[in-house]
Amino acid sequence: MHHLSVYDMDKTITYAPTWTSFLVRTAWAEAPWRLALLPLAGLATLGYAVGAIGRAGLKERTHALLLGNALPEAVAARAAARFADRIVGTGVYAGALAQIAADRAAGYRLVLATASYGFYARAIAERLGFDAVIATGVVQEGGVLRARIAGENCYGAAKLRMIEAWLAAQGIARADAVARFYSDHVSDAPSLEWADVGIATNPHRRLRTLAHARGWAVEDWER
Repeated sequence: MHHLSVYDMDKTITYAPTWTSFLVRTAWAEAPWRLALLPLAGLATLGYAVGAIGRAGLKERTHALLLGNALPEAVAARAAARFADRIVGTGVYAGALAQIAADRAAGYRLVLATASYGFYARAIAERLGFDAVIATGVVQEGGVLRARIAGENCYGAAKLRMIEAWLAAQGIARADAVARFYSDHVSDAPSLEWADVGIATNPHRRLRTLAHARGWAVEDWER
């Protein structure tokens, strides 16, 4: 029997969402002139808020504006390492760290499943001792990262599809696995429902209400 603990990242393990922070900090370090494009990124965010573009489109547009459409892989790796050091040093719930350690000690395989881009989420996961990462991919060609998502944005129902695809690639049948899933957000309801044990961590109101209705555990982790 395989024992899996699958964690969302933003606002589940970390205090805050990571994408905007990563964009701004990387632009500041690598190409400060791109910060002048922040108002355009704000317009893209407004477009998402009114339904003119989707989450994936917003991610691609802000990526193009603040990282460029041809981010060298070496620069991306440097930025990811720098950002991961900061996040793990100051931005992770103490309760999350304790639960990760407890799951590892109990023999669970630790999997990070996040809508964040894998090229920086993997650096965070590595520092936290995760065994695998399921994340949004980015097109890589000619030694650069393009501002285009490769495959699906790892969010909502797509996240569950990507978890199931990962299980299949690992040769693990669902019937042969015991899975826990941790998340703060109602968008992860499909994955919480799929898990043997769903845990709503520091949930927002909609997820807290749904967790009580579904019988999922609710935990409020301390900083």
